[in-house]
Amino acid sequence: MSNSSDVSAARSVAFDLLRSVLARRKSFDDAMAIHDGFRRLPPRDRGFARLIAATTLRRLGQLDALIDLCLEKPLPKAGEAVRDILRMATAEMLFLGVAPHASVDSAVTLVETRKLAKFKGLTNAVLRRLSRDGKTMLAEVPETRNVPEWMLTAWTEGFGRDIAERIAGASLREPSLDISVKSDPEGEAKKLGATVLPTGSLRRGFDGPVDAMPGFAEGAWWVQDAAAALPVQLLGDIKDKRVLELCAAPGGKTAQLAAAGARVTAVDRSEPRLGRLRRNLARLRLDAETLVADAATWQPDVLFDAVLLDPPCTSTGTIRRHPDILHSKSPEDLPKLTALQDRLLGNAAAMVKPGGVLVFCTCSLQPEEGERRIEAFLAADKSLERAPLSPKDLPGLEICVNDVGDFRSFPFHLAERGGLDGFFAARLIRA
Repeated sequence: MSNSSDVSAARSVAFDLLRSVLARRKSFDDAMAIHDGFRRLPPRDRGFARLIAATTLRRLGQLDALIDLCLEKPLPKAGEAVRDILRMATAEMLFLGVAPHASVDSAVTLVETRKLAKFKGLTNAVLRRLSRDGKTMLAEVPETRNVPEWMLTAWTEGFGRDIAERIAGASLREPSLDISVKSDPEGEAKKLGATVLPTGSLRRGFDGPVDAMPGFAEGAWWVQDAAAALPVQLLGDIKDKRVLELCAAPGGKTAQLAAAGARVTAVDRSEPRLGRLRRNLARLRLDAETLVADAATWQPDVLFDAVLLDPPCTSTGTIRRHPDILHSKSPEDLPKLTALQDRLLGNAAAMVKPGGVLVFCTCSLQPEEGERRIEAFLAADKSLERAPLSPKDLPGLEICVNDVGDFRSFPFHLAERGGLDGFFAARLIRA
């Protein structure tokens, strides 16, 4: 007979994280931050718990399809927690390479210890079948099953079916750890055991606490996806120029601007988030003026040489890092977000001095939050015009410059090096 001492601490925590996201609608990051048991796990177990939960969230559509094929009748509402245990164990066996006996035995034990013992036989039967036939069954369930229909439809309409399917597949992969440095990327790469990407970002795997890595405490670098680091580069030479960043927290781009020698003003409406930005800058020993204000209505006393706007969005380009987005976002979010983006963009445009540059960017794969926003803005506001990028502006990522000169990355770009977040950026100039 199994007992509580048989329960894997990592699997127990992974179950709690999954329930927090799916049943209590927490973000995955928040679920990990508030779970005392997760923080107390040894680093290796903590990584395993996160991997189980993240893989389950990414692959939920496929997992549910397989589980349903093994059920004679739907699980009752009281069995939703059992479904989460089945999902986790199936993800372990089919996607993480865990030995089937370990996954099945742990799942049955978890069902027992969570006071769901009446489902013990069902759990064992479903998982035994999937341990035997799951890989064959999986071949009939496409990866697009993991993506909400509204997302997939938008990607298909905006970029074509082939691109949409490639986005869906690449969004399910584990991301690498990307790092931006203040200086000497080659030297920092050697210290960190990282490689230098064509964009200048450093890339390495996750293998322990970030704050214990060489150079973190000394403020030599910060974590930032390689795609997220590119919008600042589109501003050109900003040394000694007045640069405004709107919706600035948590501050990765602020750090880039300050490290490049700009005189930075960083605006965000959230005091707690701006506090995090200030702490990041303090660790990095970088300076910027910070201001709590609503960027949709705030007006500065002076105009700026450059303005960078990264407004709130659905963040569907970051599914690799934040798989809860697949379950927390809905098509009802888009009208509110795009209306906010329009207000922010209109206000930001008024802050650019003649000859100055505005870069608008979003970590979204939804055309409504990228290509269509800029087209709508340029049709309504003739004071700015597109300053198109050329392939030479992005060496190594020439493929990310679209037909009109905007930046558009997909998760499958740089696939041989681990992929990129999905990002959009447009560069505008005031005549």
